[in-house]
Amino acid sequence: MSLAVVGELSAIQCLFGASPTPLIVLPDRTITAELSLMGNISDMIPFVNILTFVECVSLANPQVIIATAAAMGVLTPMPCEPIVVDPWVSEALDVFVEIVPALDQTSIVMCIWAGVIHVDEPGNVTVMVP
Repeated sequence: MSLAVVGELSAIQCLFGASPTPLIVLPDRTITAELSLMGNISDMIPFVNILTFVECVSLANPQVIIATAAAMGVLTPMPCEPIVVDPWVSEALDVFVEIVPALDQTSIVMCIWAGVIHVDEPGNVTVMVP
């Protein structure tokens, strides 16, 4: 089976976000696939690995609730502040990056504002999985 590598060239997207953002893999990572740093399930730190998705429209986000109420019930986007507290969920449990399971194209992680963050574009590199 082949696995799309998720790493420094990958784009991620939140269900409630306005636009995709790159996944940031820190340069201390030593595992690469075709010169691209590979991501793992611990790459979930807000504003370090996961940047803003520009605007948020989740009604679980207090800022969106307040702005929407002020607009007489018209859904009002507010600046995105992705807050992730748990690691990514990955199906690549047999592939390890720095002794931690790798990210693959099916990986997801939850934002506390009820957003599901998923891999939008994994990149152009695939590896064979045993």
